Amino acid sequence: MTSYCDSAPDHPWHGPYHDHEYGFPVQDDNALFERLVLEINQAGLSWLTVLKKRAAFSDAFEHFDIATVANYGDQERARLLNDARIIRNRLKINAVIHNAGVILKLKENYGSFKGWLDAQHPRSLNEWTALFKRTFRFTGPEIVNEFLMSTGYLPGAHREECPVYQQALEQSPPWSTPSPSSTHSSKG
Repeated sequence: MTSYCDSAPDHPWHGPYHDHEYGFPVQDDNALFERLVLEINQAGLSWLTVLKKRAAFSDAFEHFDIATVANYGDQERARLLNDARIIRNRLKINAVIHNAGVILKLKENYGSFKGWLDAQHPRSLNEWTALFKRTFRFTGPEIVNEFLMSTGYLPGAHREECPVYQQALEQSPPWSTPSPSSTHSSKG
């Protein structure tokens, strides 16, 4: 089976994501929220489909501003469901809006979404998945795994022989601290 590290380089969509984002730590809450939104929307689809719609998602969800999305009501839901540029799935759209509200509440206790994630680290994938299922909507094991790998909380985004592996490691992602288990990417 070809890994993402083999197939992504030099690809017009996968290449930039693989080389500059995937597995690197993310500091900004709206960027973390974007990754969660993208992973939720990938469910049942290819990652390429999501990457091609990424700019449209950013526009549709107002640059992933958590407070703005958390306050979406019926009018915004209808707008999103009618926006052909994005993935128009009612369950996914409702989950994104609900999860934005959850993140706002987490920020009250932890200062930020990143603060909440940092306070939970390290955990095994099973522990993370159970936590996300209790906390958020539409966050099954695959979504949780890819979200956490893509943002540096779980290892496995890159093979050690991939040149990007060392670049990500130099930015001290949370996975580079001792954790109870490791996991593997399924992006490939």
